Amino acid sequence: MGRPPKCRRVEFLPQCTFFKPAGIPLWSLEEVSLTVEEVEALRLKDMEGLEQEKCAERMGISRPTFQRILTGARQKVTQALVEGKAIRVEGGNYEYVSRRLRCAKCRTEWDSQPTDPADPSCPQCGGNEIARMPRRRCQTRMKNWPESQGTPEKA
Repeated sequence: MGRPPKCRRVEFLPQCTFFKPAGIPLWSLEEVSLTVEEVEALRLKDMEGLEQEKCAERMGISRPTFQRILTGARQKVTQALVEGKAIRVEGGNYEYVSRRLRCAKCRTEWDSQPTDPADPSCPQCGGNEIARMPRRRCQTRMKNWPESQGTPEKA
């Protein structure tokens, strides 16, 4: 028995979760299922144009694992397009991680929401020059570190 898969980080949850060929009744279509992390892999690599190493880092997985997820997603999408099947996005083993965003025009900062579009605009001024901010590191306490001592400093 293999070990359970690691939880993958995703920064975007698709609003549309079902796609089908036009003009064909739904009842007569076969379906291909994509997981949320497969959609995230496609988004990072093919829409954002990131290198696989950076994509894997953002998803919290190894590069070979990212490659397997990406290859599987591309095979499923290709099969659906070539064979005229519907695509359903559902399930997976993931956790949503919000992105910190900043508007270049008015400097407003905010956290993305799962329902936000992949290409957001500023909620304050409506600007579309949006930059991703680096993730803030959470402070962690060392095991058995006394609370009265505060947070340990790194050497």
